Amino acid sequence: MPTIAIIGAGPGMGLAIARTFGGRGFDVALISRTKEKLQTLVDQLAQEGITAEAFTADVLDRSSLTAALDAVKVRFGAIDVLEYSPAAHTPTAGLTMATPSEATVENLQPQIEYYLYGGITAAQAVLPAMREAGAGTLLFTTGGGSLDPIPMLGNVNAAQAALRNWVLNLDKELAGSGVHAAHVAINVWIGGGGPEGFPTATPDEISPLYWDLHEDRARSEAVFNA
Repeated sequence: MPTIAIIGAGPGMGLAIARTFGGRGFDVALISRTKEKLQTLVDQLAQEGITAEAFTADVLDRSSLTAALDAVKVRFGAIDVLEYSPAAHTPTAGLTMATPSEATVENLQPQIEYYLYGGITAAQAVLPAMREAGAGTLLFTTGGGSLDPIPMLGNVNAAQAALRNWVLNLDKELAGSGVHAAHVAINVWIGGGGPEGFPTATPDEISPLYWDLHEDRARSEAVFNA
């Protein structure tokens, strides 16, 4: 069975992506900071006939992220698809929002650590085996502000744009290797409770886009708009 590892898995997009791939024969590794919350998702997927397992890691702790992905490989044998979409931490983790004029090294660096460095760390943990096998997919998620930035998210968007740039360049480098990298920009509010007038979509409406990018090796980016 092929395996997908979902970093930043939760009851929204993570669960929807797990169902999208699990319903097509994939085993699912769910990775986030809290195993108890993940176990609820594992049990839910099991009721739907999808084999899943929980692994704990914090993307700001690069050694824990690498260790979790190594544990996934031990459990399932290989990682065929990596999906990186950690949800934003609370401000207590140092991840505060700032406008472009308010951006400083101090409030931008944690965002770079979270998005760019975390994504690179995850990729480096799986790329050697994928290259050796001549197959694999690397999927990375940001918000729509990585393409069209929003002033209130000046530091967040800068970090996400850096991740997007790196992913698109990685896919160019991997051309012809059998390994594919792609970026998803979600340009809507996911689920309910968003700002008035802002476009929304459910995770189940968005998640098929990930399968499309996995299947269509010529596409290195997709933007989800309402």
